[in-house]
Amino acid sequence: MKGKWFVIVNPNAGKQKGKHDWKRISGLLYSAGIEYQSHFTEHRGHAIVLAREYISAGYRKIIVVGGDGTLNEVVNGIFTQSAVAPAEIILGMIPVGTGNDWCRMFSIPGDYHKAIAMIKREKIFIQDVGLLEYANGSGNKELRYFVNIAGMGFDALVLEKTNKDKEKGKGSPLMYMINIFTSLFSFRTTRTKIKIDGDDFSPEVFSMTAAIGKFNGGGLKQAPEAVADDGLFDLTIIRPISKFKVIRNVMNLMDGSFTKLPEVSSFKTANIQIESVPDLYAEADGESLGHTPFRFSLLPSALRIIRGEPEQS
Repeated sequence: MKGKWFVIVNPNAGKQKGKHDWKRISGLLYSAGIEYQSHFTEHRGHAIVLAREYISAGYRKIIVVGGDGTLNEVVNGIFTQSAVAPAEIILGMIPVGTGNDWCRMFSIPGDYHKAIAMIKREKIFIQDVGLLEYANGSGNKELRYFVNIAGMGFDALVLEKTNKDKEKGKGSPLMYMINIFTSLFSFRTTRTKIKIDGDDFSPEVFSMTAAIGKFNGGGLKQAPEAVADDGLFDLTIIRPISKFKVIRNVMNLMDGSFTKLPEVSSFKTANIQIESVPDLYAEADGESLGHTPFRFSLLPSALRIIRGEPEQS
């Protein structure tokens, strides 16, 4: 099993692109000489179960055919199974989602031929992994691993609306941008207490991200200085900011230059604790989660992935 790939396919990813394109993708995998067994996900959380089950059965190489949410589930399966150390697993991806922000970070192509050729080359990169402890709807603690970005406050609200649009078949980066504008008129800032590296401070927060990767929201550069193997989160805090200033600076999300605004502060840290009144909600890798209190910890060089070739500037 160690040389054979297990392929987890989300048929609903990318407005059912996973389902419609699977025949083509499977043919390309066969033509590339990649030996594999595949399984379609059937419900939310199923990729977590499948990853655990097939690692236990002996598989050490996994390909995700899906989007950021499917990838996140597979990562959580890898880190919550007990058969082998997570570092023994190799993870590749063929993106069919609507956002594919993790793939942007690692130059993973959307073209299926190129993505499969990349997997065949097996150029390994060992990235950091984040772990978020949060409170669920009942107030009980839960854990979620993530490999890209966790967003809180305004970011989490926009993501929640975008996920609801996806469920209606309307998911797209454009809908994310629309939800930024519509959410401005209902969102309220939150008083927080944040602890990083032993220092406490209590900012009023509009939005906040703890990042390993650079992108979310379908290509918005929310953490322009993030490095995926430096052993640190890039924590970005946006304090109260006027609605009109947000609107004027939306395009600055594309290149990350919004971080130069006076309302924005950035930190590098491996551990973060956040409390708030009222509750602040979070998302991780595009998956809506629970609320404060939050505790972030970072697992350095914890996951072996197959990356593409960075574009030459």
